[in-house]
Amino acid sequence: MKNFLHKAYKWSNSWTGTIVIVLFVIFFVAQAFRIPSGSMKDSLLVGDHLFAKKFAYGMPMPYIPFLEIPVLPWSDKLKLIDGDKPKHGDIVIFRYPGNIKQHFVKRCVALPGDELFVAEKNLFIHFKEGDEWIKENYKDYEIAIFDGKLWVKNPYMKIHPGVHHDPKIIDDGRNPLPIFFFNPIKVEKDHYFMMGDNRDHSNDSRFWGAVPYENIEGTPWFIYFSIDKNYEIRWDRIGKTPTDLEQSPYLDKAIKEREKQDKDYYGIT
Repeated sequence: MKNFLHKAYKWSNSWTGTIVIVLFVIFFVAQAFRIPSGSMKDSLLVGDHLFAKKFAYGMPMPYIPFLEIPVLPWSDKLKLIDGDKPKHGDIVIFRYPGNIKQHFVKRCVALPGDELFVAEKNLFIHFKEGDEWIKENYKDYEIAIFDGKLWVKNPYMKIHPGVHHDPKIIDDGRNPLPIFFFNPIKVEKDHYFMMGDNRDHSNDSRFWGAVPYENIEGTPWFIYFSIDKNYEIRWDRIGKTPTDLEQSPYLDKAIKEREKQDKDYYGIT
């Protein structure tokens, strides 16, 4: 055993061993991502660099970093091994269904079997568990009755305070309709409906549909570096998890930064 450990140690210090270990970590454990857009403000900010927990939802198909080439080019699968499924409110990293080489980060708002619609920007969800379950679990929320069912209005704003709307975005015919009104749908099997926390500035499932389970790569683990548009390091965000960042004073500071930066409409991201 001692001899084996010694050989393993020597191998791990070689160039080959180092490359294999690094690739294993990137493929199956953690991968670095940068938040490029404002669609997840105020929970995640532009310039946040984070490690994604790759094994949170099973084992995704490994892709060669930067090149985005699958290590098994003969396979069209995006998921090697199924695992846990996203839960309501999870922040999820996934491959955009319209271009699997592109990663998106959004919040999962509806699971397979859930029904939802958007009216005047407000998200309404009829959870698959049914009316009695909704009555029991959402006593302190506003409930609407539509089509003979109970619908919870904006079920994530209380527990995830980074979710917000932009009062400057109004239905004047110049902004995309799905921001304001989205017809009722039922999320199909093995699909997950994703929305950005910066609701009025997010390109998400309202525009291109629910995300297949196999596209899901992981979930943000923690911030390892963060820098704002003025190239100032946000030291207070480094080492924090998304759950940490939803607490004051981190969230309060993020809101102030967003209000300072977003004086003008900056589009759908």
